[in-house]
Amino acid sequence: MFRIFVHKPHTFMKKLLSLAALALLLAACKTETPSPILTIEGGQVQGVATDIAGVTAYKGIPYAAPPIGDLRWKAPQPVVPWDGVKVADRFGHPGFQAVHYPGGYTLEWGYGEESPFSEDCLYLNVWTTAPGKTDAKLPVAYWIHGGGYREGWGSEPEFDGEEFAAHGVVLVSINYRLGVFGFLAHPELAAESPNGVSGNYGVLDMIQGLKWVKENIAQFGGDPDNVMIFGQSAGGGAVRTLVESPLARGLFNKAVIMSAGGMGGMGGGRRPAAAPAAPANARPATARPPMNFGPLTLEDIQNNNKKILDWAGLTDLKKMRAAGTETIYALSTIYAGANGFPSGNGMFGGGPALTGAPIVDGYVSLKSFDEAAMDGSLADVPYMMGFTKDDMGNMTDGIAAFALNREEKGNKCYAYQFARPLPDDGSQKEYVLTGAFHSSDLWYVFKSLKHCWRPWTKGDWDLAEKEVTYWANFCKYGDPNGKDGGEWTPYTKENPKFMIFKLNEADEEASEMGDPVLGERFNWPPQPPKKEDAE
Repeated sequence: MFRIFVHKPHTFMKKLLSLAALALLLAACKTETPSPILTIEGGQVQGVATDIAGVTAYKGIPYAAPPIGDLRWKAPQPVVPWDGVKVADRFGHPGFQAVHYPGGYTLEWGYGEESPFSEDCLYLNVWTTAPGKTDAKLPVAYWIHGGGYREGWGSEPEFDGEEFAAHGVVLVSINYRLGVFGFLAHPELAAESPNGVSGNYGVLDMIQGLKWVKENIAQFGGDPDNVMIFGQSAGGGAVRTLVESPLARGLFNKAVIMSAGGMGGMGGGRRPAAAPAAPANARPATARPPMNFGPLTLEDIQNNNKKILDWAGLTDLKKMRAAGTETIYALSTIYAGANGFPSGNGMFGGGPALTGAPIVDGYVSLKSFDEAAMDGSLADVPYMMGFTKDDMGNMTDGIAAFALNREEKGNKCYAYQFARPLPDDGSQKEYVLTGAFHSSDLWYVFKSLKHCWRPWTKGDWDLAEKEVTYWANFCKYGDPNGKDGGEWTPYTKENPKFMIFKLNEADEEASEMGDPVLGERFNWPPQPPKKEDAE
């Protein structure tokens, strides 16, 4: 006798659901083991997994107390301890800044998921493959974001640190105080300071972050005695300040300056045969040309700032620190408008503005980058320095002059140009940045292309792999090629060549040593095309 069994529909579905639930349970069992709990300054912290197996991220770790209330415009103070285990799964607040409008860089970087802007911004992030392994001694790359000292943050999508970690480096990125909150100089602040100076609070934040690395990075598998500082645009300008500052000495071992100029700032002119000596009576200018990220002097700056704050009724420190964040932020613009000055923020021109960039104060910064390079007091470490084809200016000559200066002083500088125009498929309705524009190389240095909408080719991915490998090698060995040397040689009098990062006509990676390719635009700040031009 044969028996035929027929499953009722609802019974069959129940079994399918049970099997699906079992599969989900098994998948959950296969998830990665939680990262170890680390004990650092302030308390205990636990990281989270990233898209790359074996790489753990620690997001939003405080490296100083929130600089708010009575700590506004003071040097960074010790971390406020926390109870329990802090699960570091969310990036910290960026420094307070303006709203970012659609198109241009906002479209490029894909802003929108960051934490709210705040004066409470002293947080850093760590990506590592060796959490808890204090004997791993991995090299450390310390990233300082750009943004004209007035905007940006260390966790922007293009700064994803997981690829650096996958290449054997512990990547640290920081947020720091921006604009008037990070750089206000004022006579009463100087009188209050035990060092008799004011301003440069944002630079002190960066130095405090480096001190945090010195004391804590071993917990993340990093070597506190093998640290590379690198930054782009204003971040590169910050590196220029740090390699001169006596307060940062001994906290890093290599330096990379990206799109922040060489000798003479962003200047061009003919390439000199050797860097000229500075006149004995030369002094840095009290006002900086637009987008020249060299530090300012202290002369007259404090009194200028006091005049603006007094005009607003903020006549003492108590009133200055009690004023709202938005009031302080907008004050330069309000003052300019009310007094008939052209609009501007002091970076791109305009009328009087509250200090928003590093200054030569005699404490944090003793002299300009150029002066320190010429007299030999600049940090004696290996350097990399470069720019993009369509950057804010032709930086070839200034970079060449700096490299020759380093050779003269017995050191070395590797020079480069990023010359790959970024691809565009025409799919975006908003204004799109074109060419090898200022900052376009960041996708490649971090190999973070997956976060961008652009139609990358295999050549782009290969170029990104080449660049992140070079940067990681420089972090490890002070040589982008690795410990055994290679194709990329330092720029010298006998070998005056840049590494040119590019693709060939077949969209294949084709980087080689050569002379920089001059761009067609060099326009800054970038502007969308006029309506009549677009039609």
